Parts: sequence; C-alpha cells; structure tokens
Amino acid sequence: MTQPIVSPFQASSLSGVIGLKHGFFGRQGGVSEGHYESLNCAAQADKRSTPDTVANVAENRIRACNNLGIWPGGLVTMRQVHGNATSVITTGPNDDKTHEPREADALVTAQSGVALGLLTADCAPVLLVDENAGVIGAAHAGWRGALGGILGSVVGAMETLGAKPKNIQAVIGPAIGPGSYEVGPEFPELFKAQDPANDAFFSDASGQLRFDLPGYIAARLLDSGVRALDLGHDTFAEDTKFFSYRRASISGNPETGRQLSVICLG
Repeated sequence: MTQPIVSPFQASSLSGVIGLKHGFFGRQGGVSEGHYESLNCAAQADKRSTPDTVANVAENRIRACNNLGIWPGGLVTMRQVHGNATSVITTGPNDDKTHEPREADALVTAQSGVALGLLTADCAPVLLVDENAGVIGAAHAGWRGALGGILGSVVGAMETLGAKPKNIQAVIGPAIGPGSYEVGPEFPELFKAQDPANDAFFSDASGQLRFDLPGYIAARLLDSGVRALDLGHDTFAEDTKFFSYRRASISGNPETGRQLSVICLG
C-alpha cells in the first residue's frame, strides 16, 4: 500500500554544511508491498534477496530524491560486495560514465549534482564530507567491509580529491546496534587477530556475546584521522522504521528490502 513519504533521519553536523543535501531513509513512505513494504530502494541486480518490481524500486528512489530536492537522474549506487574498494566519480550527473555499473562499497566525488547512494539492511551507511575541499563520500560498512578496510579506503579516496581527514565530518547512520548484534564465540577472534584491543567491541554481560558494529566503525575512522557521529538507530530493534536482514532471517524469510542513504553536493 502506498504511504506518504517520511522525512529521512539527518545529522545536524551535515545539515549545517552549505549546499549539502543528505538523508538516511527508513522503510516508510514508498509503494512496495509484502516483505518490501514500503520504501524499498534495493537495486534490481540484488534479486536473490530483494525481488521487488523494477517499477516499485524506481518510484521509491524518485520519491526519496524528490524529498531531498535532488535530481533522481543524478543518483549513483553500486554493486555492494562487502569489500574495501572505493570508486571515485570524476564525471558529472549527466555523463553516462557516472552511471556505469561498478562493484565497490564506497563512492567519493567532488562533482555537484552527483548523489551518492547506499543500500543497507543492518550494515552501516556512513556519509562523509569535507566542506572546505568540497568533497563527499559514502561507505557501506558491514563487519566484513569494516574489518577489511573500507573506512580507510573511503577516507584515502577523498584525500585524492583534496580532502583532509581533520576536516572530514562523518556520520554513521542506522545499523544493527550493539544490543542486538548477537555473534558466535569464534567471531571475536577475527577482530582480535587484527588488534587485541578490538576485544573492547564485544560484550557478554547478558550471557550472549554481542558486537558493537557502529563503535568499531567509529574506531576505524579515527584511525584515519576522522571523528564520526553515530545517530544511534538500531535497524534490528526498530522494526517499524527500518528493514533488517537479520530480523527477516530469524522470522524464517530472509526476503526484505533495503533502505537508501544519500549525500549530494549542490
């Protein structure tokens, strides 16, 4: 059932940047139905887990862009693979090369009108801007990508366009929260092999081991010289607001939508 568009979650730190538009959308305000109700913005290339219709996804993306005052034709997304590759966009929103399919987990640009888009359903969307340099970035950070270096990758790519880590503002959007991310006993070893101090991102106070994904992401950004704000929304716990792949899987049907996060200059 079609629902009225709901304004996205925003960070005051980014809202204060002149000429910058951004938003972390939830699941409300679109036209999709069933498991994908309602603002499912998943790319059709991901049909294995999101077999929504092409028309629904297109309409939902248009609604989201219009809500932010962004030209829908300028929206760029990726084939996200939980890796550490960042794609640098140097062409404008009307150039066909801007919209060529790309396999990556982060995008950066200094081009006005190019809207960088992320699709998530428990992984963390991270939006970044260096206002002085006029450079923006967007990173899809699940545990694999975060552990593999996607945060350092996106910051490094922004530097190639003139950004400086000390001037970058980063915001971690809605993701599975530290109180919801249950993991097995073998999971922490992957992180402690990188750095024993990463044990700090795991808690078993309630008898069940849990992982603080946003906290770990913030730490990796800080390693690159960037301080991050975490909006603190839990996609797993806030079931009416967000899609959650883990919540859907636990319910017995892993089919679910993806929410869109966007950042754009101009």
